[in-house]
Amino acid sequence: MSIHDFFRGSDVDLPALAAYLDGLDRARRIADARDLGGAEQTRLFEAAAGYRRVTLPDFVPRGFPPLQPIVHYGRNSLPVFKIFEKRFCLPDASASELWGYNEQAFKTFTGPGYFVAKQASDDEVVIDYCEVPPRKPAEWPPILPNSARLSRFIYYRTRDFMRGVSQHVSIGRATREGKPMDNWFVLCRE
Repeated sequence: MSIHDFFRGSDVDLPALAAYLDGLDRARRIADARDLGGAEQTRLFEAAAGYRRVTLPDFVPRGFPPLQPIVHYGRNSLPVFKIFEKRFCLPDASASELWGYNEQAFKTFTGPGYFVAKQASDDEVVIDYCEVPPRKPAEWPPILPNSARLSRFIYYRTRDFMRGVSQHVSIGRATREGKPMDNWFVLCRE
């Protein structure tokens, strides 16, 4: 069976897809999530509306110490720079938000894309690039505003809205200044 089998019909069978993903080992789950193309990501985002509540502990599980990074492996629907990671951590004082940045091959030019993640609604989490964290784990790159360098064209004034798929997998869509963009991405927590 392949992850693509869940997208062959007119509807995405989310319960079966979630069970499939939850039954995979870590390496296969990451590989399968990163194998989803743009059209599949678009369909998955629409199908996931209201399916599985996603909360901040889905990105950094309860019990993680503050400022300890956790990696989410991602693939987006853009024509280039498809493979990336979003790295999250709990702040040193608050459990009402997470801090993070984007790890990808061209971050020297595009910037690290720092963000603050918060609960957006009962069912969704927002990754907000309009805010940057005041501090970071020591091993993360320097914090830059998202208006710097080429970040201005990628992260500046954007927010990503995340929906739950399975225990480790979420699907997101980017917005800029409140308007949906033609950019979806899948994340798989390590």
